[in-house]
Amino acid sequence: MSETLPPFWRPDIHADRRPMLLARNRIKAALRRWFEARDFVEVEAAILQLSPGNETHLHGFSTTLIDDAGAHHPYYLHTSPEFAAKKLLAAGEPRLFDFARVFRNRERTALHHPEFTMLEWYRAGEDYEALMDDCAALLAEAARAAGASVLRWRGAEADPFAAPERLTVQEAFHRHAGIDLKRTIAADLYLDRPALAADAAEAGIRVAEDDSWSDIFSRILSEKVEPELGRGRATILCEYPICEAALARPKPGDPRVAERFELYACGVELANAFGELTDPAEQRRRFEADMDEKQRIYGERYPIDEDFLAALGVMPQASGIALGFDRLVMLATGARRIEDVLWTPVAEPGRGGR
Repeated sequence: MSETLPPFWRPDIHADRRPMLLARNRIKAALRRWFEARDFVEVEAAILQLSPGNETHLHGFSTTLIDDAGAHHPYYLHTSPEFAAKKLLAAGEPRLFDFARVFRNRERTALHHPEFTMLEWYRAGEDYEALMDDCAALLAEAARAAGASVLRWRGAEADPFAAPERLTVQEAFHRHAGIDLKRTIAADLYLDRPALAADAAEAGIRVAEDDSWSDIFSRILSEKVEPELGRGRATILCEYPICEAALARPKPGDPRVAERFELYACGVELANAFGELTDPAEQRRRFEADMDEKQRIYGERYPIDEDFLAALGVMPQASGIALGFDRLVMLATGARRIEDVLWTPVAEPGRGGR
């Protein structure tokens, strides 16, 4: 939970926030022009979906659709426009983008908000490395629109006009945690949990008895690696373990890792990209495995969108990326927390309004 803040509608509070909010509008307009100049079509994904997504640690908001006969049907607010966007790729759209309002439960910190804006874009028939070039260009566009020479967050800075560093997860774990990650992933994709646990403990990471390999991986990443990324210039962290990339295809030549990268600046994760998986049978297997894990940890699971899997079977090869637009605005304006760059933040529980 974030700190309790005074209501955003107080004139003195709004006066402090207004320059950042106006910069937000300029950044959105600049990015929209950038996409349109490159023949991307702007789309608007429906917020109500049959499934909010099937990743283990993603938590959706549930609601009920009542049809004209009075029957009740469970629906969810989407956590990403991804499923809808991929259906449009299957329909024949070659390049698309969406400034989507998305919703994620159990998330409210200086960097998280229950409702936020996700900028997603997709390139049919293009390699995911094209998205790396897009990220570099968009960082510069956002900075120019905000009138910023650097990106800032909690004392860290990054040059938005410098070419991002490209670093594999294997290289990052070795550099920042002293861990050889790939030695814990066998060629048949068996995960050596005891080996990773021992390496983590040696690096000073607390490991619980019931932590899975993925739990330990995530803790090393968040405690040792992420805070060091995107300092001085942005970092593109690529080649994630295949088990940490549910919607990405394997990297040719090494099935242990996936065509997935994340963009970091000032230690903050800004974007998550994939060379998209287009095998519906493999996608179903991964979704079911993730939902089994969600059931084990949280005691709940989400339905699988069968329409999405059907569309995946005819979707062309593509690359896609989700960028936290509010976080980008934060870094470009030097805001301290995400609520500073939201026009009307979500009301906190127990208060009549934020």
